[in-house]
Amino acid sequence: MALEPDTPIVLIGMPGSGKSTVGRRLASALGRTFVDSDVEIERNCGVPVATIFEYEGEEGFRRRESATLAELVRKPATVIATGGGAILAQHNRELISALGYAVYLEVSLSELWRRVRKNRARPLLQTSDPRDSLARLLDARAPLYAALADLTIASARQSATQMAADIIVRLPPPLRGPEAGTSP
Repeated sequence: MALEPDTPIVLIGMPGSGKSTVGRRLASALGRTFVDSDVEIERNCGVPVATIFEYEGEEGFRRRESATLAELVRKPATVIATGGGAILAQHNRELISALGYAVYLEVSLSELWRRVRKNRARPLLQTSDPRDSLARLLDARAPLYAALADLTIASARQSATQMAADIIVRLPPPLRGPEAGTSP
């Protein structure tokens, strides 16, 4: 696929993989606009994601997520942090594949758990065994992320700034921009 300089860069990965944090640094380094799909959903609805889950369930949230993603991926020169489950819907994967450049932030279960274990705002981890829930989510989603990814960045305990720099040097030349190879 031929990539244009304004092709949206779409960050995919599990909750806690660093999509929002890395995305901000990546956008800044590339001179792009950063947008977090969950923040956009909250802004449009006027309530937190957890409240949407509470009143509309996961299905209602996923409908809103798909509609928001459809708008965001059409905006040029953006870096988009998706929700971890955005890739569950086939039409979302097709949209990302057709209009964006997908970067998968791959993180091990142990590292994900370290990052999210104290966060009580993640609706899908509000279970009696959140670590097991996280493991099941990772098992189900990892193949979808990997299949969709144009680029995979393995993340351990490196900083968000380093991850953004790693992405930049691995982007295809039209997307790299004039600052390729420099630290964000």
